[in-house]
Amino acid sequence: MRKKRIVIKVGSSTITHASGLLNLRKLDALACVLSDLRNQGHEVLLVSSGAIAAGRGKMHLDRRPQTLEEKQALAAVGQCELMYIYDKMFSQYSCSVAQLLITKEVDDDTLRRNVRGTIDTLLAYRCIPIINENDSVATDEIVYGDNDTLSAITARLMSADLLILLSDVDGLYERDPLLPKAKKLDVVHEIDDALMAMAGESASDLGTGGMITKLQAGRIATSAGCDMVIASGEDPRILYDILDGTPCGTLFLARRE
Repeated sequence: MRKKRIVIKVGSSTITHASGLLNLRKLDALACVLSDLRNQGHEVLLVSSGAIAAGRGKMHLDRRPQTLEEKQALAAVGQCELMYIYDKMFSQYSCSVAQLLITKEVDDDTLRRNVRGTIDTLLAYRCIPIINENDSVATDEIVYGDNDTLSAITARLMSADLLILLSDVDGLYERDPLLPKAKKLDVVHEIDDALMAMAGESASDLGTGGMITKLQAGRIATSAGCDMVIASGEDPRILYDILDGTPCGTLFLARRE
């Protein structure tokens, strides 16, 4: 198996229960698989949502935050909880992790060089960088749509071979997957306007990203020469199948000019 640089994104709904509390079994399984992929020689980066959801659960709120201030405050509480759990989970598998909180200003040339240099060094140390948007200081809104776009920006920035979006859906469908005879697309060669129009919105109460944001992320990644897969995050062991070439979810092929 060729060693790859892989960016894996998990959304809020993938790593939390419906209550808003973190799904510890899922996080443990994710840490085990990612540590094993690292042991195989792959360079692994994790883009993880969940700070706001973790904060919501920790503060025992029974409703989703409505204002920007509420989201930022819960992100500040939840990010501590999220990284504490990740550190404990990955430590079980002798794997070190590092936290990076990034805002959209990473598009600035100087910041881009700094971020890339930091991540390259962490990968050389055999760490797994865990990346999230810096929700607590973002001023416009929680801008990245459950980190789909941030994961694609990260994949482009780090010249990744593959971006994997683990989600509460198992791929892109021609129509609402809840409708009868909805057909999943196995391979997408180009994300054109017709495909964008076909995408629906997320019904998740915990995440903010829908299929539209995933396709926008796909445009960023594939135009940078990075393949992308949208697959179910129900069982993190699906990552083995994806890297083995087993058809899973929907594969978006990179543009290879």
